[in-house]
Amino acid sequence: MVTVEDMGPRPVLTAPLLLEQESDSNYRAPNLLKRVLSLLANVRPGSDLTRFQLPPLFNLPKSQLQCYGESVYCTGGDLLSKCANGETSMERFISVVAWNVSTVRPLMFGVAPYNPILGETHHVSRGTLNVLLEQVSHHPPVSALHATDEKDNIEMTWCHYPVPKFYGTNIETEVNGRRQLKLLNKEETYEMNSPKLVIRLFPMLSVDWLGTVTIKCEETGIAAELYYRGNSFLPRPGINRSIKGRIFSTSSSSKTIYEISGHWDRTVTAKDLNTGKSKIIYDAKEALSGVKTPIVKDSQGIWPTESAVVWADVSQAILNKSWDKAKEAKSAIEEREREQVKERKSKGQNWVPKHFTVSYSKESGWDCLPIHKSVPPAPIVAPF
Repeated sequence: MVTVEDMGPRPVLTAPLLLEQESDSNYRAPNLLKRVLSLLANVRPGSDLTRFQLPPLFNLPKSQLQCYGESVYCTGGDLLSKCANGETSMERFISVVAWNVSTVRPLMFGVAPYNPILGETHHVSRGTLNVLLEQVSHHPPVSALHATDEKDNIEMTWCHYPVPKFYGTNIETEVNGRRQLKLLNKEETYEMNSPKLVIRLFPMLSVDWLGTVTIKCEETGIAAELYYRGNSFLPRPGINRSIKGRIFSTSSSSKTIYEISGHWDRTVTAKDLNTGKSKIIYDAKEALSGVKTPIVKDSQGIWPTESAVVWADVSQAILNKSWDKAKEAKSAIEEREREQVKERKSKGQNWVPKHFTVSYSKESGWDCLPIHKSVPPAPIVAPF
């Protein structure tokens, strides 16, 4: 009989990234600012950090694939169901805006998730929502996501390829790629992008999501522009983590229908310009508070490529603050990946993703399409 031990390390699953007051920062290394400055001492401003290797001291005990996945399956409210079940196209669009805001999570200064290895996967279910991610390229790092919910007739595809750059006083990461949400019963497709991540080192330490997010639905002729803002040089509570934007018609008039305002880590409000009435469309505390750590439901069904298995030894060592063990375990993973690359090259083989087809063009960048129509139930579940 094959046991979990025979398959390799037991999966290590850690609490999702939520609001700061609920997050567990016990795995932060001491003297982080000093260590970060030392790490970047020999990096030139303008350098691309895509291939930059972080020591475990600077890692969260989870992979970037898990972070992407958590933003979909780790929510306290039923935001996706509201998108599918709104009575009018405008109700559904406002719900999509609220759900999109919910995918932005507070991050901690000085720590980052692991860069996924090629072929790494993350497969989790929450109720009838099944989510599957795969790392389809390592250099550059490209992550693909496919999620389906047969009950609400929802399908979601993401293709992300972040590009981090160092600018002396800050690190900016452009999250390139697209997100697509389909409401199959309504025959509506929503296209959207992601804000950029900015880590400031001077004059004050901060981690902010900044920039413009656009959401469009061609079938209904409705679009939104959301502007994520943060602190620049001095703390400004009214500006930090704020959102301003609008929902408008994509017709020639581009008439604004709703004004959007608020803070993505608190509440976001939509004001109807026809009636003058405002309503809260997103409450971060309601959406993210009390979300539980995913659990293993079927240990035999977990793939060896699962993020929680691949990085299990590293994550456990970080949680135990055994930094030497974490470094050794992480080095072993990276060395094994380098050996696999050499072996494929010597045999003239190209690596092919198992769950997505991948394409690239200079005009539109990377694109990922799921091979299968739906995502099966996962051996790891996110409790309600």
